[in-house]
Amino acid sequence: MKKAWKVLGSTALAASLLAVPAVGWAEPGPSPQQGDNLSIDGFINYEELGQKLQQIQKSSQGNVKVETAGYTNQGREIYKVSTGHGKKVVLIQSEIHGNEKTGTVALLNMLQSLGSSQSKEAKKILDELTIVAIPMMNADGSELNRRANDMDWAEVTAKFPQLAHVKPAWNYYSSPGSWNYDKNPGFDVNRDFHPDLNYVPKAEDFPGTSNAYGWYITPEAQTVRDVYKDLKAQFGKVDVFVDLHHQGFPYVEGTDDRVTMSISGKFVTNPNSPGGEKYAAYADQYNYDFSRQLNVAVYNALQAKGNSVFTNISLYDQNIDLPGTALGSFALNGSGTVLFEVSGQTQNFGQKQRGQLVKTVETGLMGIINGVADGSVHQLNPDDYQNIPLSVRTPGGL
Repeated sequence: MKKAWKVLGSTALAASLLAVPAVGWAEPGPSPQQGDNLSIDGFINYEELGQKLQQIQKSSQGNVKVETAGYTNQGREIYKVSTGHGKKVVLIQSEIHGNEKTGTVALLNMLQSLGSSQSKEAKKILDELTIVAIPMMNADGSELNRRANDMDWAEVTAKFPQLAHVKPAWNYYSSPGSWNYDKNPGFDVNRDFHPDLNYVPKAEDFPGTSNAYGWYITPEAQTVRDVYKDLKAQFGKVDVFVDLHHQGFPYVEGTDDRVTMSISGKFVTNPNSPGGEKYAAYADQYNYDFSRQLNVAVYNALQAKGNSVFTNISLYDQNIDLPGTALGSFALNGSGTVLFEVSGQTQNFGQKQRGQLVKTVETGLMGIINGVADGSVHQLNPDDYQNIPLSVRTPGGL
């Protein structure tokens, strides 16, 4: 039985901006079960991404700019795609984990829509915002359809000789299993960030732990860090950072409903609260209220879809403290931050429910973009964030 959750406020949706036929759209099929291993052929691969981005850039007639921000460890381009010329900056990243592909499709749809639309809503957005997307951050992992990048510890120590005699980083995957990390080791890149954007790896900081800072030892994390630094230098700050992920199969708190997507604005302990003293250097710029307002904007946009699977939105785990993630590091640097976690890894859903999940991400992103562009996000009550139901692991759980 679905619990009735009221919409927490009003967020204008420019529905016309999402009218462009979706990339790789598919009708939703039966709900997959955990452990399913389905075809991912319909998702965008690295070669197709480059082709699609060139098409979007050409059709936008100058509204969308595609650049190479850096290269993966295996030499693949990490694309940076920009649209808009406003003073407020929204940075969105997808596929930091290579088997989490839904966000990439959603970003392409959004860029195509904004870049080619002649509507007054699109013009308002492009006048107010500079939107920067990194649609496939971990292209090596994407090609292998796995979480980690493709990089061994010897390559790290060759670039950072000061690490030659330390234990490998805790997030280094080199054990045998279904992803063949023994043959092709790699790192969980989403643990390779540090709020000190000029940090240089130090031997005493290894092997580290999940709840400690990362190091910028992977070229993928270095590239995103550099994009972030460049935007800060140009605009003064990055107003919003959004990271697009996948998760397992939780339920919406107090219901029997599978979560379609979880969201969050909390990734580190608030520097201005008990327990957050270790982040005191970042206390003045940390803006938890704005992160909460952004998440409320996402929630409202999806609740406006009515009584459907699109309203099965929950809060991700609120007890985490992960300064080594991109979200944690950039939150400490003053960005409003939002995590999207659609349910199921790509191989669990394959073609099933792909269109529904892509549309969920698009709708949530447009909730942020519209709210930041017209300023309405600042009118939302950040405390309404606490009214969003939590994720639980059993149906009907509290």
